Amino acid sequence: MNSFEKKMFDILREGREHYGVLATKAEFEAEGTRTDELLRLLEIANKADVGLALKVGGCEAIRDMLEAKQFGVRYIIAPMVETPYALSKYIAAKDKVYSPEEQEDVSFLFNLETITAFNNLEPMLELAANKPGCDGVVFGRVDFSGSIGAGREGIESGPVTQAVESAAKACSEYGLDFVVGGAVSIDALANLQRFKAVHLDRFETRKVVFSGSALALPTLPKALRQAVHFELLWLLNKREYYGLMHREDQARIEMLESRWQVLNAD
Repeated sequence: MNSFEKKMFDILREGREHYGVLATKAEFEAEGTRTDELLRLLEIANKADVGLALKVGGCEAIRDMLEAKQFGVRYIIAPMVETPYALSKYIAAKDKVYSPEEQEDVSFLFNLETITAFNNLEPMLELAANKPGCDGVVFGRVDFSGSIGAGREGIESGPVTQAVESAAKACSEYGLDFVVGGAVSIDALANLQRFKAVHLDRFETRKVVFSGSALALPTLPKALRQAVHFELLWLLNKREYYGLMHREDQARIEMLESRWQVLNAD
């Protein structure tokens, strides 16, 4: 591991030991994580003894799930599942890729991130709670806030918070996991405590997944700052990695350009 990755490892290891960190995160969807990047993140996660949460590209992303199985992903999240039909496609896809025995080691969740999905939540939860079903819901507050016209500045507002609480209560009644994401920072702590009072298994920043029990820790603000540091290190590591790839052929390109100019002149 390079210096960035060693610091990332230290953050995850310390987070697991002291701050309720369960996993790191990657996305094939909006983030567009490449396979080589995922393998680097997976090595860091494995050495720190934490899981990996992966948001796949859609409700029926078979290829993404095949890679997730190959890499031993702990949590799989399907984005933009807005209807019972879309959820049924996700359930069928994960049953196609994972055997019942293999599913025992993975949690399959879907993103609730629009007002359309929220309005269809009851029949979707009923479908999720029945066999074959899936394990729970990740409430994506940023996209949800955008879908109701509140924008990013409305994430901690009353309408969004009330929707999250309503979804948490419904998941609790159906015996499903409930996870909150979307602009999770120190500013979100008061609302996270409200969600925990209803039902909250996990919460997540852009790159780090915490146990809901971490909300009881007095050191949680430090843990959230470390999660920001982890994301920064991840981006710096990506920049360095692709920068090296960009620079590795520069000398030969310059030599060939010079040779071509001579040959072209002749």
